[in-house]
Amino acid sequence: MPRIIGGAGKGRRLEAPKGAATRPTASRVRQTLFDVLAPRIPGCRFLDAFAGSGSVGLEALSRGAARVVLVERSPEAVAALKRNLARLGGERAEVHRQDARAALLAFADAGRRFDIIYVDPPYEGDLYEAVLDQVGRSGLLDPEGRLVAEHFHKRSLPETIGGLVRIRSLRVGDHRLSFYALPAEDAGAEPPGAGRDD
Repeated sequence: MPRIIGGAGKGRRLEAPKGAATRPTASRVRQTLFDVLAPRIPGCRFLDAFAGSGSVGLEALSRGAARVVLVERSPEAVAALKRNLARLGGERAEVHRQDARAALLAFADAGRRFDIIYVDPPYEGDLYEAVLDQVGRSGLLDPEGRLVAEHFHKRSLPETIGGLVRIRSLRVGDHRLSFYALPAEDAGAEPPGAGRDD
């Protein structure tokens, strides 16, 4: 059973739905993700577009995100997510039971922006490029924001797509985290250490 690994809710257990419909992000991957994003989390607007039972979005909430938006279409996962949110205290979070691409379109139409967007669709599916392109063209990402895609380490994602530029790639076991930003002239310089890590 996954746990919150940092922040106010550290150590809190998270319920995951039974079956193979969702794949909770491993604690080692979450640790690496939040080690990189740590300076950006407090006060941020965080979107978890394929939330599952919420381990990534609720980690951001625990670590001080101002607003966390969780999108998940599986009813079993949404039920587990809402129970996890109730245990953690979810006043700064909202849950949308919806297809991720439809949710992204609705958020863009409403003029919403996010500082961090996390995408972790089914590894074997074909959603990565479509979602990256949609986010890059939609205005959903703040000019200084970051999109992070979690994917299987042997799957390559494009260096540029939909106006986004990959600025960092980290392998964590069988997983990889690819970090995207808007072009440097719009988003500001990346801090030292940016680039590819293997």
